[in-house]
Amino acid sequence: MFSARKPRRFNHQYIYVDERKEKLKKMEEDAKRELGMLPPKEFSPEDIRGKFVEHTTHLKRRKESGRKPLHFGLALVIIAVLLFIWHYLTTGSWSF
Repeated sequence: MFSARKPRRFNHQYIYVDERKEKLKKMEEDAKRELGMLPPKEFSPEDIRGKFVEHTTHLKRRKESGRKPLHFGLALVIIAVLLFIWHYLTTGSWSF
């Protein structure tokens, strides 16, 4: 009665991917880079930039809609108004 079953774990099996072929292609590319036939692979921040936003659906939707996040100043104004209302409800007067 009190034991809840755990959900099945997600196990995604690729159908149209040949891992062996990709591994051989990567090995071949690495060997060509070692022999100098290809330029060395360099790390650049541009490769990573935007990858997080691409793979999260809510950030992607926000970017497409053009909506900006809540500004810090607006959040402070809302907090100040709520504190003012809370003060009125506790004391019964509008003045501090």
